[in-house]
Amino acid sequence: MITRSGTFAPATGPEENFTGDVLVQPLFVEAETAPYTGAYVTFQPGARSAWHTHPAGQRLVVTDGIGRTQQWGGPVEEIRAGDVLWCPPGVKHWHGASPNSAMTHIALTGVHDGQGVQWLEKVTDEQYDAPVPT
Repeated sequence: MITRSGTFAPATGPEENFTGDVLVQPLFVEAETAPYTGAYVTFQPGARSAWHTHPAGQRLVVTDGIGRTQQWGGPVEEIRAGDVLWCPPGVKHWHGASPNSAMTHIALTGVHDGQGVQWLEKVTDEQYDAPVPT
């Protein structure tokens, strides 16, 4: 089965779940035998997701640019093209672009009981701007 590029229309990341300019390009939807979704997500400089969790986890493959991510209670970390992140089920986190670079990742999101994500509060500017360890 081949899903052709452009099968699914891109959408702007909703304001209640993202800060800044974010474009989500769905690649595929979950199926009974493959309970996960796939999408390219592009964050413009300074853009980021709100805090959220995934009931079945999420794997991110950074394909372009420089970004940031943070697990609740941990440091802000830099992510770059080629990096692969695993967001375990139920772990509160966020991800997005760095202040000076756009960032695109492929998001492979597990689906459990029809749900792939639970959105929480927005990441504050203070949280986003926290120093990145070198």
